[in-house]
Order: sequence, then C-alpha cells, then structure tokens
Amino acid sequence: MPYALLRPILFTMDPEQAHETTLELLEKAHRAKLLGFAYGKQALPTTCMGVQLLNPVGLAAGLDKNGAYIDALSELGFGFLEVGTVTPMPQAGNDKPRLFRLKEHGAIINRMGFNNDGVDQMIANIERAKYNGVLGINIGKNAITPVENALDDYIYCLERVYPYASYITVNISSPNTKNLRDLQSADALAHLLDGIKNCQMQLANSYGFYVPIALKIAPDLDLEQVDVIANTVIDFEIDGLIATNTTLSRTGVEGHRHVNEAGGLSGRPVNHQSTLILSEFANRLAGKVDLIGVGGIDDGELAVKKLQAGAVAIQLYSGLIYKGPALIGDCVQSIASQYA
Repeated sequence: MPYALLRPILFTMDPEQAHETTLELLEKAHRAKLLGFAYGKQALPTTCMGVQLLNPVGLAAGLDKNGAYIDALSELGFGFLEVGTVTPMPQAGNDKPRLFRLKEHGAIINRMGFNNDGVDQMIANIERAKYNGVLGINIGKNAITPVENALDDYIYCLERVYPYASYITVNISSPNTKNLRDLQSADALAHLLDGIKNCQMQLANSYGFYVPIALKIAPDLDLEQVDVIANTVIDFEIDGLIATNTTLSRTGVEGHRHVNEAGGLSGRPVNHQSTLILSEFANRLAGKVDLIGVGGIDDGELAVKKLQAGAVAIQLYSGLIYKGPALIGDCVQSIASQYA
C-alpha cells in the first residue's frame, strides 16, 4: 500500500504504536520481497569520513533503536543506515506518553529517553542481518550512570560495537537523558573525546582496521559553544560531526496543544536553526572534519541546502513520518540534479 494511503490510518494511532506498527509492516513487506521492487537502489556515490556511501542520504538514529529492522530499511533507497541510540544495559526510557505529533507543523516532540534493549541485543540483531552496506551505530549512556562516569558507558559500547560498525556516533546531545548535554562543555568534552579516541586507536590496532568516530551535537548552542566543540573535535581528530539532534526551542510551533510537552522538537521547525549551526561548524572546521546534516529535511530542496551549508551527507527521520520513503529518492535526485 502506498504510504500516502497508509499514513492516515497510522495517524489515527498513538504515535509510538504507529511507529512500531510501521516497522512491523516494513518487515513483512521485506519478507514478501516487495520493498526492493518498490524503491530499489539510489546510486550517487559519496565519501564521508573515509567511508564510501551508496548515496549521501542516510537514515538518522532513533528510528531503529535496536538494529532489528536493518534489512528492511536497507531496501528503501538509503545510502547508509544509522541505528541506535544503544546503551550498555537495556532501559525502558521515560514514561509514556513520550511521543507527540504536531501535524500542522510537520513536527514531532519526543522524550523517549534512549529506550533500547541494550548493546548485546543490538549486536545479536546485527549478526542476523544480511545487510552489507554502510552501518553507523549510535552509542549513549544509561540514564542511571552519573554524567561524570559517562565515559565508562561510551567505552563499553564502543568496544562491543566496533567490529560491526562502518562508523560509530557518540551521542551527547539528546535532551531526554538528564545532564547528557553537559558533556558538550569544554572540559567534559575534552575528557570524553580523549578517552574515546584512545579506545578507538587501541581497537584499530587490535582489529587491524579503522572505524571512524562521529560526534552528534545539539542545535541549541551559542557561538562560544560552537567554537569550543569545533576546536575540541579538531584537537582530538574526531572524524565526523552530525548536526544536529532535536531542539528544546519551540520556535515555530507556538500555540500548538503539545507545545508545552517536555522533550526534543524535530521536523521542519528545527530546520533553520539546525542548518545555521551546521554552517557555523562548517566555517570553523574548514573541511578538516566531515559534516552530516540532519534536522527538518522533508523535501529535496532542504536536503540540497544542508549540502550547501557544508554537509557531505544528510540523514532523515521526522520527514519520513510525514512524507514516507519517497522522500529518500526525492532527496537523492535533488542532490544529483544540483551537483551533477
């Protein structure tokens, strides 16, 4: 069934239930061998962090938290996939309801709280998958881990996912885990990245191959914070920066009945701020660190604008909820038309 016909049915459901139902339907379509026929591969070779992508349009973390639907998602036309955020131990996340649609604005508010089945279960899921494309794995810390001990959780996940990942994303920007964004401050970030970089190099020596590290940051940064993060990323030779996560701002959705719900806002209203932060980082990093643009992309034109702001590749999530898988091809084709 085309997504345009399916969406009104899904939107009658609770958003989290609709999310789970969509993934289950996607898996059934995959097993029936319907997805490749409907979407197929979208080739536009791109290199990011030294990794060759099929095309520059990827899946953002958060949609497949446990890596349970990798094979099905890989047939929608993405150039790469990112799964997670995963934590060392399983955790339930925040209390429900924790996911809200703002349909009039093409937006979503979530306070999921890194709900996932833990890193060991994710690895088991990845081992079962047949996908052999580019797979990013997004790692975080458990909610019960004090922020001053966060490095322990990141190292725990890094060591376990390393042999399965094309790249690994360190998520320090979710607004839904208490104090997590404190890790974006100067001293905390330096301590974290020093530990992660040392671990990465040890793992590279042990396995005989290098897996790039990306850092995912928030859109809610002032220019002084951008300076600090940019300098620290360069100092520790981090391979990539993903800009951005969701925002705590409610600009653009004022007056909506869900405006006062706690959590991060994603979708079209975050696009401007997200792209602005992306551009600020591009100016400071000057090509030394590859940038992935994410936030508010719901058509091909906005995908192109992320690349014009300095991104090498982009990622989609909320736009898929409103536009469906056809958005992937739209973005690929718009980028190809602009840069052919």
